[in-house]
Amino acid sequence: MRGFIAFMSMLLLAAPASAQSPALKPYKDELFAYPGVLSAEPGDIYRVVDYREMRDINERDQIPERRVKGAYVSTGVRKAQKDLALKTDAGAIRHFAVGRTEGASVIVLYLHGQGGSRRQGVDDFTFGGNFNRIKNLMAQNGGLYLSPDFSDFGQRGASEIAALISHYAKRSPGAKVFVACGSMGGALCWKLAAGKDAAAQVDGLLLLGSLWDDGFLASPAFKRRIPVFFGQGSRDPVFAVDKQEAFFRAILAKSKNYPARFVRFETGTHGTPIRMTDWRETLNWMLSVAR
Repeated sequence: MRGFIAFMSMLLLAAPASAQSPALKPYKDELFAYPGVLSAEPGDIYRVVDYREMRDINERDQIPERRVKGAYVSTGVRKAQKDLALKTDAGAIRHFAVGRTEGASVIVLYLHGQGGSRRQGVDDFTFGGNFNRIKNLMAQNGGLYLSPDFSDFGQRGASEIAALISHYAKRSPGAKVFVACGSMGGALCWKLAAGKDAAAQVDGLLLLGSLWDDGFLASPAFKRRIPVFFGQGSRDPVFAVDKQEAFFRAILAKSKNYPARFVRFETGTHGTPIRMTDWRETLNWMLSVAR
């Protein structure tokens, strides 16, 4: 019996550390938590969150939509931020990297929308300080945050992002990789999900005020059951909330227990999910369900 116990103990000690990904530690949770949930479905798979422009922009920002109040940011994280250029077979990829470029515990990428650049994803003061929060969450938890430039929202851009992911995934082999796509950047999220090699390295997608792609239901990423989060404003004039909700329901109809969540920001518009999505809650959920 003693020999059996000793043997089992050795097996437990030998188990890989990545078998259970650690949760991200709190960072300004009281400021970035959802202001109120109007309704929710069991398991929080679908929630309607109270959003009010006067409160969530005008009272939160020192200069509305341009500079958040100081309480929401910690700019010391800039010490962990680098502006880099990675040479790959897909070309040189300019990107900001915040945190550990090797041995990271988790990797998060943000892909901007039409008219954006790598600078959007590291702007400390716009979007209510939410980019500053993800930067601090990664830096304080031994993770890596990446905000890259890319050529387009087509196959060339997808190849560049796939090359960037491959480079950093190899340097942090135990890290889960999550890709957040704002607005038109979602086209790249779906292309990554469809690519065999990229889909094997991406462990979760966050669609923030973005589009849908029915092809995802037959993709390698869907077969891997990677978690997908949707954040959408109910008054988004670019991508209609009812179409994104219908796509979310199609995922669950295809696979009843698929790890997908939807947050509808009531009265929110196109940029609301980038401002209001709770990074820590969403990523901790993804870390808990990603395979």
